[in-house]
Amino acid sequence: MNQSRLDRVAANMDAQGLSQIIVSSTASVYYLTGFWVEPMERMLALLIRADGRCTLFANELFGLSPQPGLELILHTDSDDPTARLSDELLPGKLGVDKAWPSKFLIGVLDRRGDVTPVLGSAPVDDARKFKDPDEIAAMRAASLINDRVVEGAISALTEGVREDEIAALVESLYRENGADRSAEGQLVCFGPNGADPHHAPGAAVISAGDSVVLDLFTPIRRYWCDMTRTVFFRRADGEHRRVYEAVRAANLAAEAVIRPGVPMCDIDRAARSVIEDAGYGKYFTHRLGHGCGLDCHEPPDNSSASTVPAQPGMVFSVEPGIYLPGRLGVRIEDLVLVTEDGCEVLNKASKDFRIV
Repeated sequence: MNQSRLDRVAANMDAQGLSQIIVSSTASVYYLTGFWVEPMERMLALLIRADGRCTLFANELFGLSPQPGLELILHTDSDDPTARLSDELLPGKLGVDKAWPSKFLIGVLDRRGDVTPVLGSAPVDDARKFKDPDEIAAMRAASLINDRVVEGAISALTEGVREDEIAALVESLYRENGADRSAEGQLVCFGPNGADPHHAPGAAVISAGDSVVLDLFTPIRRYWCDMTRTVFFRRADGEHRRVYEAVRAANLAAEAVIRPGVPMCDIDRAARSVIEDAGYGKYFTHRLGHGCGLDCHEPPDNSSASTVPAQPGMVFSVEPGIYLPGRLGVRIEDLVLVTEDGCEVLNKASKDFRIV
């Protein structure tokens, strides 16, 4: 067990009045134990008690071994996986991970009518918001790799190339740089397709005058990189430049206000007001960003609805965009690390207006 991380979780449990929680998300179990398990339909449940006792309930097929500070209770495919877990629970409130399948929770409640489930993800989620030095180093390294990958993708923009071909190239570049898994799901968007913030790359062929949105993300040694750059192919008109410069100014304005104590909603407002002043407010259709770490999207929520203050150690995205239906899209995204007196932008790839 990672004791310093466990101590933060235990303190959060105490503050939230929870004497026991079940942690089940793959990333959160890894965060505390170092075991990376994708259980699929099988049960994986880490029971943490306020007194510091930790027990991991896992299928023997996962191939796990005991470690100091962690009791390991195994079951087989022929067992009811909730039986031993139910025996270990205290009566009263049980904090339950938002990722735990309901079939296991129902199995516990059928056995233990004296247990009351409550949403219990916050103790671990709140701890994970603050990256420790090892995590920060991993995210810096992943972001620098992403800088190289996006430049490789931009250099491959040539006559006749398709979105899905660039996406395949990105996947290959990630594999060459130590990605943990296939980089499926990259967002490569030519011209009008860029007006859909989550367009999946297809057979569209690049044309002169297209905006090219490259939103590239993958886990590298477990920690995610996530960055977007937009360039223009062969030529750009006045509106292209106006839209791009509005988005770039919004990105820079948001990053300029980030410092400890500033609420996420104020960071969002700093970006959104720039785009509104440029006349494109209704075309900025999503929140400003999201936390990033062991999951690509994790707390904190960087949006107009979030009053969570920025604090040192947080890593989140800043990704304003303008999306003009049927015409083009522009998004510029960085990951930022909140420091003691501002923020460190983890991505170094150019944000200058570019025609390639």
